[in-house]
Amino acid sequence: MKVFIVISALFIFIGAQAQTHVFKPLPYAYDALEPYIDAKTMEIHYSKHHQGYYDKFMAAIKGNSALESLSMPAIMASMNEFPVAVRNNGGGYWNHEFFWGSMTPGGRVLPDGALKNRINTQFGSMEKFLEEFKNAVMSLFGSGWVWLIQQNGELKIVTSPNQDNPLMNMPEGSIHPLLAIDVWEHAYYLKHQNKRAAYVDDFLKVVDWNAVSKRYL
Repeated sequence: MKVFIVISALFIFIGAQAQTHVFKPLPYAYDALEPYIDAKTMEIHYSKHHQGYYDKFMAAIKGNSALESLSMPAIMASMNEFPVAVRNNGGGYWNHEFFWGSMTPGGRVLPDGALKNRINTQFGSMEKFLEEFKNAVMSLFGSGWVWLIQQNGELKIVTSPNQDNPLMNMPEGSIHPLLAIDVWEHAYYLKHQNKRAAYVDDFLKVVDWNAVSKRYL
């Protein structure tokens, strides 16, 4: 009986280790963000691009027990130590998962409470914040991401190229991403073509401000 229990515990441990990095289901249907984000873009974006990053990331870390068991924030904090395939695909995997969690069908009311107060204090008003956020998206050259982060108690709008993100090569826990928009063309070109400004406007209509507020708190 003791041998059976030990063997069972070992299999449970191995299974838990193998599940450190999981490709999670999309938190809503492909058409749930219509008419702002179209169903075909969502399907391709999630099932092809996001899935592709995940698969390639898992292939890049296969056989490396440390990377297989480390959390994504821990991997991000030491990203310069790893091959470029880990950076590009790990970033693409984590960034997209964060992106899906930043949106919700029908959007949510604008932030209230502590986050609203912080935005008003730092940016002057919600309207000025949204304008600055949109300007950051419009100013980003090529493909990448625009983020709202919290660092040392302050809110910042920052950009990252390709599939990089603000967590990379920063002490773990020092940066707290709150909101992200994917500025790769695959995120919007089927519906919005080259009209990036229209894509930003539509994205802001489906932002889950409840989720952003929880991340802030």
